[in-house]
Amino acid sequence: MSTQVVSQVSLTEPSLPGVHSSVRISQSPVTWRRLLGFLGPGFLISVGYMDPGNWATDIAGGSRFGYTLLFVIMASNLMAILLQSLSLKLGVATERDLAQLCRENYGRKASFALWIMAEIAVAACDLAEVIGSAIALELLFHIPLFYGVLITGSDVLLILLLQRWGFRYVEAVVIALIGTIVGLFCIQMLLSRPDYVPVLHNLFIPSPAIVTNAAMLYIAIGILGATVMPHNLYLHSSIVQSRRYKRTPEGKREAIFLANVDSALALTLALFVNAAILVVAAAVFHRRGLFDVAAIQDAYKLLSPMLGAAGASTLFAIALLASGQNSSITGTLAGQVVMEGFVQMRISPWLRRLITRSLAIVPTIIVVAFTGERGTEDLLILSQVILSFQLSFAVVPLVKFTGSRKIMGEFVNGRWLQGLAWFTAVLIAGLNAWLLVQTAMGR
Repeated sequence: MSTQVVSQVSLTEPSLPGVHSSVRISQSPVTWRRLLGFLGPGFLISVGYMDPGNWATDIAGGSRFGYTLLFVIMASNLMAILLQSLSLKLGVATERDLAQLCRENYGRKASFALWIMAEIAVAACDLAEVIGSAIALELLFHIPLFYGVLITGSDVLLILLLQRWGFRYVEAVVIALIGTIVGLFCIQMLLSRPDYVPVLHNLFIPSPAIVTNAAMLYIAIGILGATVMPHNLYLHSSIVQSRRYKRTPEGKREAIFLANVDSALALTLALFVNAAILVVAAAVFHRRGLFDVAAIQDAYKLLSPMLGAAGASTLFAIALLASGQNSSITGTLAGQVVMEGFVQMRISPWLRRLITRSLAIVPTIIVVAFTGERGTEDLLILSQVILSFQLSFAVVPLVKFTGSRKIMGEFVNGRWLQGLAWFTAVLIAGLNAWLLVQTAMGR
């Protein structure tokens, strides 16, 4: 690894050059063998869809409103699949990431503003990871929350080690942690014994109360922000280029197809995890009249006694720790991509991680010092609402670029896909605007 801290990036250099085109792809005529080489980037992206911020919004939504907000999780996940598909197609077709294209197609002021928005999104995500990991350390090892927040800064050593070994090792660790989370929540689902008929009903049929009830809408926007992450759109367009596919129209076409399979599979697992968190909260807390369980610590304390299963709370905390550590890996990569892409500045991973983590640790320490554990609950949900408000600043350029024949060439969005993409962008912006109206009216 270079000892140089900061260096200028040339106009033609790809983001994350040490990763670019570094993963070999099988040349086997069997499709599934070639697919194995593409599995990885989608799972890195999916981490942002099941991070500790999701836990806070899903637990709050499940305990307060039962299964009602399951439709929001499903709709958010479908939006995520669409937007991540556009992101990976943009990266493969143009051999540029979203941040680089913003810099090349917008003026300096606009690009700088978009970079600030992207950095806020990365910091908000990191904030959730800091709090989630610190809470998990407190629950598992009885480390005070204040010190747990400080300990989370040491995860930079893990990230540097993984990057030295190679990008495939980063992906392997992330996939293993995702497998751990999924397995633990399968057990939680079985133990909580939810009512599957209302679960399926609310998963596919929305309730009007989602947009008419201000409290429910606030949680719904938080779920949307926790599910469709803006910085993931920048990251996916970059790391999908890590595969050594043929840079020809035919090679790019296959790369887009196989990368979409990877992304859809990973995000389906994320859908299960998000839905499982909300379902467990609804089945264990809402069903028993406990409507105010929003803090992760409270959920931990109540799970084992209410489920009647020793160790249920420990499984919950282990999954939370795995989620937090996964998020730290992808947060660092996303931070590198947006900084390199927008301001053409490369910064060593350890320094990049230190800056991002400091931005997350400082407000967390302040909140913990003055409000204690209770303040972290509100801070977690707020971080996800902030992410949702930042989302349009990444989605609109993404939709615009993928609909431009000048930029995409033959890979430009078809008319129906472009219409669906703009509908999604408008829906996201509209929900955020409606939340502002509801808040201003004091509902």
